[in-house]
Amino acid sequence: MLCNCIWFCFVFSPPQLGRAVTGWVQKASQSTSSAAAAQPQRAVEEEHVTEPMQQECPVCSYNEWDPLEEVIVGRAENAHVPPFSVEVKANTYEKYWPFYNKYGGQSFPEDHLKKAVAEIEEMCNILRQEGVVVRRPEPLDWSMEYKTPDFTSSGMYAAMPRDILMVVGNEIIEAPMAWRARFFEYRAYRPLIKEYFRKGAKWTTAPKPTMANDLYDQNYPMRTVEDRHKLAAQGKFVTTEHEPCFDAADFIRAGRDLFVQRSQVTNYMGIEWMRRHLAPDYKVHIISFKDPNPMHIDATFNIIGPGLVLSNPDRPCNQVDMFKKAGWTIVKPPVPLIPDDHPLWMSSKWLSMNVLMLDEKRVMVDANENSIHKMFESLGIKTIKVNIRHANSLGGGFHCWTTDVRRRGTLQSYFH
Repeated sequence: MLCNCIWFCFVFSPPQLGRAVTGWVQKASQSTSSAAAAQPQRAVEEEHVTEPMQQECPVCSYNEWDPLEEVIVGRAENAHVPPFSVEVKANTYEKYWPFYNKYGGQSFPEDHLKKAVAEIEEMCNILRQEGVVVRRPEPLDWSMEYKTPDFTSSGMYAAMPRDILMVVGNEIIEAPMAWRARFFEYRAYRPLIKEYFRKGAKWTTAPKPTMANDLYDQNYPMRTVEDRHKLAAQGKFVTTEHEPCFDAADFIRAGRDLFVQRSQVTNYMGIEWMRRHLAPDYKVHIISFKDPNPMHIDATFNIIGPGLVLSNPDRPCNQVDMFKKAGWTIVKPPVPLIPDDHPLWMSSKWLSMNVLMLDEKRVMVDANENSIHKMFESLGIKTIKVNIRHANSLGGGFHCWTTDVRRRGTLQSYFH
């Protein structure tokens, strides 16, 4: 009964505390053991126990642009190409299918991977120079094959923390993901998350899908972009509504309002789980785009300031009028400059707009994209230029490669 009491007090403490009490385990065990013993000398000892110091929760982020203080940056080390299963095929373009058939389940090309590792290390150094605390996931062996009652797969990487982790206020939410190759990706981040939890952060893991065959439309037509475009317009994707699934990168935050798309990796059940989980403090709005292959929102609709959003001109938002009515400024970024022959195995050229805001007046952006530098300068935003072209090939830009853990700001409403 005593152990149950300790657990109840911790889990159901009022949410407004929002603070970690260092040494709570020690204090709880001391007080309960003294109550059980009920000895006078024990009571004397209890009188000398000092109240533990309270400390600020190390996790707190409400939007994409408040001053960045701490960030998780992914790892390219040991990255493996996912096995070429139906959900992977539906998220990739036909010109790269020979690559997946050749390398699926194996390491990415060694020389390319080494360059990606070096680029991300330099990115971390620049973030530190800008005053940001940088944390990293654990380097794991992603070649190991694993088997559940429903499927067999090998792993992929811990390169894109934005896909699996979302911070809303002082809560870290682990996304359930939709690719079988990413089923155990959370393991690389668990040491960090446990550390944040012990220091006061809330920690939630969304329901883990079984990823059984019923989660995927096994007959999903994907031979041409036109096929996918027609289905996407009808709200049909390779993931079904068999069970909740979502990637965190399909959500973008603006204070009390979060925006999400139904995509190849995020279904309506996953969105509804998030809506109920975050209510009533936050509202989740579903938006959609003229996108034949939606997967992750931040190279399509990237909010970079209060009422300021980059909107992909190739994939316009179907609900753009509601943002205009709310007084938001819609900025269309220039056409990306990345050459056609540069491999982008899991993404589009529009990673040029997949930027990381260090605050409202500083942005980390691709060093090669001169036209977008000028766009930011016209908005009065200083560009922190970094080259991660080889890292781009693994599936993401600066926003994808990071999850902001702490930004200096408060919870506000920006969408009315």
